[in-house]
Amino acid sequence: MQTILHKASQRGFVNHGWLKAAHSFSFGSWYNAEKIRFGMLRVLNDDEIAPHQGFSEHPHDNMEIITLVQEGALKHKDSMGNEIIMHPNEVQVMSAGSGILHSEINPSASITKLFQIWVFPNKKNVTPRYEQKIFLPENRKNKWQEIIKPYTQNDGDGIFIYQEAWFYLCDLEENQSITYTQKKAGNGAFVFVINGEIEIQSNTLQTRDAIGITDFSEFTICSTSKSSLLLIEVPMNL
Repeated sequence: MQTILHKASQRGFVNHGWLKAAHSFSFGSWYNAEKIRFGMLRVLNDDEIAPHQGFSEHPHDNMEIITLVQEGALKHKDSMGNEIIMHPNEVQVMSAGSGILHSEINPSASITKLFQIWVFPNKKNVTPRYEQKIFLPENRKNKWQEIIKPYTQNDGDGIFIYQEAWFYLCDLEENQSITYTQKKAGNGAFVFVINGEIEIQSNTLQTRDAIGITDFSEFTICSTSKSSLLLIEVPMNL
C-alpha cells in the first residue's frame, strides 16, 4: 500500500472577493507541479460563494463534473434547458461531453459552500447530460453511501458518470471504524475529511485533510472524533 498525504494547509487558496476557494489540485491561477491530479481525479475545489454572486455562463467539454452543496443553495442553468436550485444532501452530475454552457449562482442572501469535483471521462464527446439526486444523511451513518458509480454498473443508488469511478459519503460517530474495499483492481482511493478527525495507516487526518491511497485491496479508517468523509475511487492511469 502506498499513501500520499494532502494537508488542508497545503492546498491552493484564492480570494476573489465574491469567491473564496481552496484547491486540492492545480487550478486557475494556482499551480503546483506536485498537485496536478490523482489519477482520473483532476479537480477538488472547496468553494465559498458570496450572496447573489457566482460563475456566469461558461463552457465545458469532455469532463465529468460533480457538485455537492454543503451549505446554502446553488442555482444551476445550462444550455440543455435545465434551471435548478440545489441544496445540501443533493448531488449534481454534469457530463459535459461534446460541449455545454452553464452558470452557477448563489441565489440566496447567505454564503453558499460547496465542493466541485472534476473527473476525466473514459468516453469522449458523449451527448451532454445532467442529473441531480437527494442522498439522505441517515443512510451514511457509520457506513458508506454510494453517490457516484460508473455508467457500466446497473445496480446501486449512485448517479452514473462516464468513468470507472465510485464516490461515497460516510458520517462516522466518535471511536468508530469502517473498512473500504477496492471496487476495481488498479484503482486508487482519495479520502477527504469534510470535518472531524480520523486515522488511516498511522496517518492522522483532520478537517479538510486528504490522503491518496494506491496499491491496496482494502483499508480501515478509525474516527477519533465525529467525522464526515468523502471517498473517491478512480483509475490511476490516463
